[in-house]
Amino acid sequence: MKKTISVNIKNLNYYFGNKTLQSQVLCDINLKIRSEEIIVLTGPSGSGKTTLLTLIGGLRSVQTGTLNVLGKELYGASDDKLVQVRRHIGYIFQAHNLLEFLTARQNVQMSLELHKQISAREARHRAESMLEAVKLGNRINYYPSELSGGQKQRVAIARALVSRPKLVLADEPTASLDSKTGRDVVKLMQQLAKEQGCSVLMVTHDNRILDIADRIIHMEDGKLLNTDFSQKYYS
Repeated sequence: MKKTISVNIKNLNYYFGNKTLQSQVLCDINLKIRSEEIIVLTGPSGSGKTTLLTLIGGLRSVQTGTLNVLGKELYGASDDKLVQVRRHIGYIFQAHNLLEFLTARQNVQMSLELHKQISAREARHRAESMLEAVKLGNRINYYPSELSGGQKQRVAIARALVSRPKLVLADEPTASLDSKTGRDVVKLMQQLAKEQGCSVLMVTHDNRILDIADRIIHMEDGKLLNTDFSQKYYS
């Protein structure tokens, strides 16, 4: 069965600053990500990995080039179109960004509020099931202040996956997790990708999870150095 294209990037460039102080962060990025594909993006700090993730996620405006995400062109896209795209993306970034006044369940359930077709009862059930999946079933009613850093990260991961997104963007998702929990979480993403046709783009320095990738892409000085499909993806 032919895979659909979730992300299609052509000649993407991005700059910080303006005019004399302008600095190029991304240089002529060309990349395709297919459904069910898990891509690991590696590279040194400051190479542009997080900037690329935020552009794909519609959290920054495209300056030059084309960036098509889930069938929507983001170059010149209106705020409304960006919101529509974001509804189908699960974000896992280095900062947990949990709301301190909400419990773990409420933080996870909150990401379903944009999906009006999901009832409150169903949303609660999904949130609790996802927290169980990331081994936090006994912390459902805990507030972030009562959780460790690793537990907060698992809540953030549950929040990203609970809406069954078509695309998951993860920035160092296992950074604060022990090896077993990190492995379990990445396996969960792999399961989501295969069962629901979801694509995963993951930035990581964690060598323990590289084998889960269909492709490993290296970024340096704002350039992608290798984007070929691995044999694993075709097997």
